[in-house]
Amino acid sequence: MTTLTIGAEHPALAGHFPGTPIVPGVVLLDATLHAVELDPAATATRWRISTAKFVSPVRPGEELTLEHERLANGSLRFSVSRDGRPVAHGVLVADEPQER
Repeated sequence: MTTLTIGAEHPALAGHFPGTPIVPGVVLLDATLHAVELDPAATATRWRISTAKFVSPVRPGEELTLEHERLANGSLRFSVSRDGRPVAHGVLVADEPQER
C-alpha cells in the first residue's frame, strides 16, 4: 500500500481545468506504475496497463491510497482510493521485452 497526494503545483494540472482543477487519470496511472515498479514482490520490472477505469474525480491535495495484488495469471489488479472509496481501478500486465 502506498499513500500519495498530488499537489496543486503539479504541472499536469495547468489547464485541467481552470477554476476547478482535476487530477488527470494519466497522473494516477503513472503514480500506480511507479509504486508497483518499486515493490520488490512485483517480479516484472516493467508493466503496461491492460484496463483502467476512473470512477470518481480527484482534486489536488486529496490523500490517495494505491494498492495492488497479484492475480493467478501473473497480472496485477490495482486500486486507487480516497477515504476508503475507489477513484480508479484496473489491471496491469508484465511488459515483455520485444526481440529485435
